[in-house]
Amino acid sequence: MSKKFIVVTLCLLFLQSLCRADEGMWLPLLLNRLNIEDMQKKGLKLSADEIYSVNHASLKDAVVNFGGYCTGEIISDKGLVLTNHHCGYESVQSHSTVEHDYLTNGFWARTMSEELPTPGLTVTFLIRMEDVTEKILGSCAGLSPEEKEAKVEEISAELEKAAIAGTHYTSEIKSFFEGNEYYLFVYEVFKDVRLVGAPPSSIGKFGGDTDNWMWPRHTGDFSLFRVYTGPDGKPADYSPNNIPLKPKFHLTISLDGYEDGSFTMIMGYPGSTERYLTSAGVKLAYEVTNPDRIKIREKRLALMKEDMNADPEIKIKYAANYAQVSNYYKYFIGQNQGLRRLDVADQKKAREQKFQEWADADPERKKKYGDLLPEFEKIYQDYRLVAPAYTYLEEAAFGTEILLFAYKLNSLYQTLQNATSPEETQKAVKAAKEEADEFYKNYNSSTDKKIFAALLKMYHDDVNPKLVPSVLKEANKKYKGDFTKFADYVFNNSILASKEKMDNFLKKPSAKVLEKDPAFKTSQAIISDFRGLAGPFLGLIFAKLEAANNLYLQGIREMNKDAKLYPDANFTMRLTYGSVEDYYPKDAAHFSYYTTIEGIMEKEDPNNEEFIVPEKLIELYKKKDYGRYGYKSTLPINFITTNDITGGNSGSPVMNGYGHLIGCAFDGNWEAMSGDIIFEPNLQRTIAVDIRYILFIIDKYAGAENLIQEMTIVQNFKPSASLEEAPLENKKPVDTIKTGNKKLEKVH
Repeated sequence: MSKKFIVVTLCLLFLQSLCRADEGMWLPLLLNRLNIEDMQKKGLKLSADEIYSVNHASLKDAVVNFGGYCTGEIISDKGLVLTNHHCGYESVQSHSTVEHDYLTNGFWARTMSEELPTPGLTVTFLIRMEDVTEKILGSCAGLSPEEKEAKVEEISAELEKAAIAGTHYTSEIKSFFEGNEYYLFVYEVFKDVRLVGAPPSSIGKFGGDTDNWMWPRHTGDFSLFRVYTGPDGKPADYSPNNIPLKPKFHLTISLDGYEDGSFTMIMGYPGSTERYLTSAGVKLAYEVTNPDRIKIREKRLALMKEDMNADPEIKIKYAANYAQVSNYYKYFIGQNQGLRRLDVADQKKAREQKFQEWADADPERKKKYGDLLPEFEKIYQDYRLVAPAYTYLEEAAFGTEILLFAYKLNSLYQTLQNATSPEETQKAVKAAKEEADEFYKNYNSSTDKKIFAALLKMYHDDVNPKLVPSVLKEANKKYKGDFTKFADYVFNNSILASKEKMDNFLKKPSAKVLEKDPAFKTSQAIISDFRGLAGPFLGLIFAKLEAANNLYLQGIREMNKDAKLYPDANFTMRLTYGSVEDYYPKDAAHFSYYTTIEGIMEKEDPNNEEFIVPEKLIELYKKKDYGRYGYKSTLPINFITTNDITGGNSGSPVMNGYGHLIGCAFDGNWEAMSGDIIFEPNLQRTIAVDIRYILFIIDKYAGAENLIQEMTIVQNFKPSASLEEAPLENKKPVDTIKTGNKKLEKVH
C-alpha cells in the first residue's frame, strides 16, 4: 500500500469523524458555495439568495439577536417578535410584583397601548456580513504574536469604523477557526422593545428543573415582544410617540406540521462551541472545571431556594437569577455524564492520532505540526494548576452578588481617582446610578449574605492555599473559620448592602469611601491577589493555547483542504439544517419525534409546582377544543430534530423547506449534553415548541386574537405559479420575492 494512499485514507477518515450528517453551524453568507445543493436535496425549496441577501429582503431579515443572549424571529408586519419564555423570563420578572405576578399568571396585551416597555432590552438585526480575512491577515505576515495581535486590533478598528461611516449601524469583526479567518458584521440595534405576551410559568416552564434538557418534553417555552422605532422608522429610545417596526421581512407561519424525516432548518445566534477541543482539554473539563462548577452552583441554588420558598417577594425577585444559575448547573452535570458515557476524550484521541500520522507523513508538515499535540498536553497539564482558582473566582467570588456589583463599580472608582473634569465625574456617577438601580431592583441582602459566607468559605477551603487570596486567609484566621461572622461584618458595614446607603453615597461620591468599604475592599483584594498569584501564569497559558489552537486549525484545514468545514459558534448568525427524527438513547429505549397534550395531563401534579396544569388548559383538553391547531384528534406540543444548535439558539425559528415557521427551538437533549464539544449524530437533537401549540395558547387559552390577526398563517400550503393563488388564511397585500420558481411572501 503506497504512502500517498495511506495519507489520503487517513484524511477521509478524519473528515468523516469531523463533519457528519446534519452537523454544522454554517455562515449564511457561504451557503451558496458550501451547502445549498445538499440542502435542496434534503428538502429545501428556496435558493441561497432567499435565505441571505443584502440586495433584497430575505429570511435573515426576520431573524434577530434577542437581548444579546438569545434569538428571536419577526412574525408580523408590525414588528412582533417570537422568542422563548426563558429568554423573556427576566423581562417578565422585571414587570412582576406580588400583586401583579405575571410569572405565575402570564401576561397578554390586548392592545398596543397595554404593551410594557422593557428598559435595557434590545433587538438586533444583521444588515450584512463580509469576509475580511485577507485585509487583516495580509498585513500580519512575519509579525510576532504580540505584534500580530496589535495589528489585528488596529486594522479591525479601521474596518469597523469605515463599514458604518455615515450610518446609525454598529459593527464588529470576529475571528473564526481560531484566528485563521475574520468576518465583519454590520448590525442595526433597536432599543425600544416591549413585552406583549407570555404564558404563565406553568405553561412556559412546565416541567421546571426536572424536565430541563430532557425528552420527552411538554413545555410551552415562548414569549412575545414588539420592536418600536422612532417616527422616522429608525432605532430610538423609548417614547410614547414611537411606532411599531415595519420590518423588511417577517416569517410566514405554517399549520401544516411535519412528519418523521421532514426537512428543517434553523437560523439563529449560537453562543459558543468547542468542537476542535483536544482530548487534553476534554479531560480538564471533565475532571476539574465541571465538577467545581457543579459543586459551587449546587450550594448557591440551595441557599437561594431556601429564601425563595419562604417569601413570595423574594421568589419573584430571584426567579430569573435562579433559573439562569440552575440551567447551566444541570448542563454541566449532563455534559460530564455525556463526556464519560460517550468516551469523548477517546474519540478526540483517535482523531488526533490520524492528525499526527498525517503530519508525520511529510517532512515539512512534521516540522510544522509534529510537536503540536504533545504541546497541547503540556499546556493543559500546566492549566490544571490554576484552573480551580480561576473557576472559584468566577463561580464563588462573583457568584456573590455584592462582590460582583463591587467589581462593576471599579470604573467609577477609577474616575473618582483620576477624573480631569466635573463632566467626566458626572458621567461616571450617572452610569453607576443606572447600574445600582438595576442591581437593587432584584436584590435581597440577607439572601446574598448567606451565599457570600458559604461560597467564600468554599473558595478558601477548596483552592490550593498558595492561590487563595490573602483577604480570605485573614478572614478565616480572624473569625476562626466562621465565614458567617465575616459576612456579618461586611454586610453590616458596607454601603453596597443597602440601596438607601448607595443612593446617598452617589449624591456625594468619594474614592476614599469606596476604598474603606468592606465589600469593595474584599472584591478588589480578591481580584488583585488573583492577578498577582495566578494571573501571569494563566495569561501565559492562554497565549500558548491561542497559538496552538491557531496552528491546529491551520493543520486541520490543510489536511482537509477540499472539505466543507464550519467554525465554532461565537454568537454570530448561523444556519443549521437537518430533519425531524426520533432516536434511540440507549438499549431498548425509543423516543418518538413529537409529544402531545396527553403527555401534559399524564405529568400533571397539583402538589408539585413544576407540574401544575392551569385549569383553563385542563378544560380545553377535556373538550378537545383545539380549533385549527389540532392534529389527529390531539394537540402537538413539542418535537425534535437533528439540527445542530447550542446556547444562544434559544428562541430560534425552526422552518420547513419553504422557509415557513413550524416551531421555536428551546433546548437540547440530555443524552447529547457533550454536544458543544463533539457532535453525536445518532443522539443529538434539538427540542422545539410546535408553532401550533404556541398559537393555541395565544388564541384558545389566552384569547389574544388581536395577536393572531397580525400574523401571516398558511395551512395546506401548495406552492403555485402565483403567490396570490396560495391558500393564505390572512389575506393581506404582499410582495413576491422571486428566485427561479421559488418564492417567499413579504407582507406590508
